[in-house]
Amino acid sequence: MSKPVSVRYIVNDVDEAIRFYTDMLGFKVETHPAAEFAILSRENLRLLLSRPGGRGGGGQAMPDGTMQTPGGRNRFEIEVENIESKVDKLRKAGCKFRNEIVIGVGGKQILLEDPSGNLIELFQYFQEWKR
Repeated sequence: MSKPVSVRYIVNDVDEAIRFYTDMLGFKVETHPAAEFAILSRENLRLLLSRPGGRGGGGQAMPDGTMQTPGGRNRFEIEVENIESKVDKLRKAGCKFRNEIVIGVGGKQILLEDPSGNLIELFQYFQEWKR
């Protein structure tokens, strides 16, 4: 088995982010040792959640004093079987999207925001592109 890929997201509230990722996207909590940090997992992805300005680690200020902030345009992708159904369920749960479903070269996609504005791309591959 290959080692998981780790992605760090800066979030405003680690507990709120944990609820979002576990309840809405099926992540599991691996560890939550402090209010400002947690590690979640889903398949081969480890998601490291850090609150800005924490006691060290990934959320601390840069050497020039610049504080890290959530959001941006980078994202990871979660493959879904029926994107319309998944989006409908997430919208009914109050989740926010940055766009509508778009059709691209390999399938359909939409950008979901976590509670801090970090992006998750939901993607439904066309059958001929399935891995």
